[in-house]
Parts: sequence; C-alpha cells; structure tokens
Amino acid sequence: MPAVEVEDLVVRYGDVCAVDGVSFSAEAGTVLGLLGPNGAGKTTTVETLEGYRRPHGGQVRVLGLDPVADRRRVAPRVGVMLQRGGVYPTMNARDALRLFASYYDAPMPADELLAQVGLEPVARTPFRRLSGGEQQRLSLALALVGRPSVAFLDEPTAGMDPAARQTLWGVVRSLRDDGVCVVLTTHYLDEAERLADRVVIIDKGRVVAAGPPAELMTAAAGDHVRFGAPPGIDAAGLGAALGGAAVIEERPGEYVASIPATPGNVAALTAWLAEHDLPLADLRAGRQTLEDVFLRLTSSGPS
Repeated sequence: MPAVEVEDLVVRYGDVCAVDGVSFSAEAGTVLGLLGPNGAGKTTTVETLEGYRRPHGGQVRVLGLDPVADRRRVAPRVGVMLQRGGVYPTMNARDALRLFASYYDAPMPADELLAQVGLEPVARTPFRRLSGGEQQRLSLALALVGRPSVAFLDEPTAGMDPAARQTLWGVVRSLRDDGVCVVLTTHYLDEAERLADRVVIIDKGRVVAAGPPAELMTAAAGDHVRFGAPPGIDAAGLGAALGGAAVIEERPGEYVASIPATPGNVAALTAWLAEHDLPLADLRAGRQTLEDVFLRLTSSGPS
C-alpha cells in the first residue's frame, strides 16, 4: 500500500479548476518531489493530502486513510512543515518543541531534535529573534516531533544559508532511511534532483512529467550540447563551424547546440570558443539538468 496516493484529483475554486485530474503515489521510505511553477496546483494538492481541503473529484489517501473523514487517525501519523509562522513570537525553540511534544503519545525528545536540526546554540532565543533560516529549521523540528510516518515539507530550505541547507538535506535522507515517506515541495530544482527518489511536475493543474530525476533528465536529453558563454555570441557563426548545426541562446549566456555529444563535436565547439577568446562557463553534453526539463515542460520555460 502506498504511503501517499492521489487518484484523478480535482479541486476547484469557484469556476477555476486548480487541480485537474492529478494522479501519483509515493511509497514509505522514499522522497517525492512535487514541483511546479507558482499557481500550478501543487500547494492545493498538498493541502488536500493534509486534510485541509476536500476534493471535488477523485480521491486521496494517506497511509490508506481519507485525510478528512479519518482525520483523527491520520493526524498523529503525519508531520507538516509550514513555510512560515505557527509559533508564538515570544516562545523559544525548546519550549515550542516541548509544547508540540505534549500533543503526542511518544514524541521525540526536544533536545534530540534541537541537535538534529542544529538549533542547540539558540534553543532559548525567542522565535521572533531567530533568523529566517533558524525559523525554518524550527518548523522542520516541529513537523518531526511526533515521529511521523509521512512528512509534508513545504519549501523547507527557503531562507537558509548553504550550511543550513546541507543540514536539512541530511535530516531528509535520515527520514527516508527510517522508512518515512517525505513529500517535498521546492523551487530549488537542484534540491529535488539531489534528494528526490521520484519527482512529479505539475503545470496548470495537470501532471506533465513523473519519474526518477535521472530518468527524466536522460529521456529529455536528445542529441544536443548545452554550454555557458558570454551573452550574445555569434550563434550563427558557431553553428556554421559545427557543420550547420542550430545554436540557440535559451537564456542570456546559456546555449544549446543541436549536435550529437561526440568528442569531435565537443572539441569543435570548445575550439571555436577559444579561437574567439570566449570563456566556457560550463558544458553539459547529452544530459539535461532537472531545471532544463522543468523549464521545457512548464509555463515557466521560454516561449
């Protein structure tokens, strides 16, 4: 039985269909990355899984239960990390964890959680005086205090510095290793690429792609080479040097050349850049990043 299951989900706001027939599932001990541009329907989908919205069509199940009808059975087994808020401004981190722990039969010890998320040095600091990243880490700890079987993490690393992001990534991997199903929404596509066992990309209320990140990136690769160079290079001249290949500047300083990723083609490309005294910022031959796939498939991509 999947830990999370969404089948033909439809959610409307008046005449607007925010979620239009979305289906996916996630198993225990896996991380699911739910991705999409703003307004795609991913937050509505997660809120329905959390039991805060009723579907207008289809169904959702969390641990085999209806998150609305079976709320009393589902809630103690689910952890929800909000993007912001949820803590009294004058309450410190340790007291907040102890308060939330009192809601559960077998909670994690507050000090253990503080250490896990790296908040021991500011355990007695009022919430309002914590940095944005520290508040995010406390929100994560509050979501985990009840030892959830399913954890919904909404933009968990927003406002975090690189070191704090690494700490949180370690926590997510530990959760997965402990058999927790983690549903992660994030705008940091490198984060989803590193953490998610499977991603679901939603756009305009529909699923446009789903699968392991590596498979999505490989399937979308095709015969091309992506590279970075100064904006506005002579793309036509480079294309001619590559045997008449199309070279397109997708975004300022980011190019794609429609050539097979053979050593000879890569050598010809770099030789042309060297001949014109142009630096090479990066080179991705025959493989896209998850961001490339995301931008190609969604309304966030170039028109």
